[in-house]
Amino acid sequence: MRKGPAAGIRRPSCRRLIPAALLFCVVAMPAPALAQFVVCNQSLDVVNVAIGRDTPEGFATEGWWIVGANRCATTIREELSARYVYVHASDVFGRPVLYGSTPMCVGARRFRITGVGDCFARGYRPAKFLEVDTKAVSRWTLFLSQRP
Repeated sequence: MRKGPAAGIRRPSCRRLIPAALLFCVVAMPAPALAQFVVCNQSLDVVNVAIGRDTPEGFATEGWWIVGANRCATTIREELSARYVYVHASDVFGRPVLYGSTPMCVGARRFRITGVGDCFARGYRPAKFLEVDTKAVSRWTLFLSQRP
């Protein structure tokens, strides 16, 4: 049996190409977006979280994020532009988990409310929010701990 002229040329093994191709795919993939304001629940209770912040439309509150025990929720995905973010957190029975003093409005279900006054007149309920000083950084994580 006669061998052709290409018989002496070695072809690259597919086994060698697969790791290189996988490495290329991992390097070429875009990085996931980084969370900008995250609330982590380090308690044993499920908590409901709402946030308040300054937006281009005016001051607004938004909620609800349901954060399980030892879980985190990203509440603001874009980089923080204001130094202060306001957070309201309560357990499933409506008892406060954070004790703030800034009055704002919240809704019964998922909500986004522009403005902080006249809660009852607009069909919302007033709630106290804790002012969180993010020190003007672009990313912040707030940790909720077990009540004493």
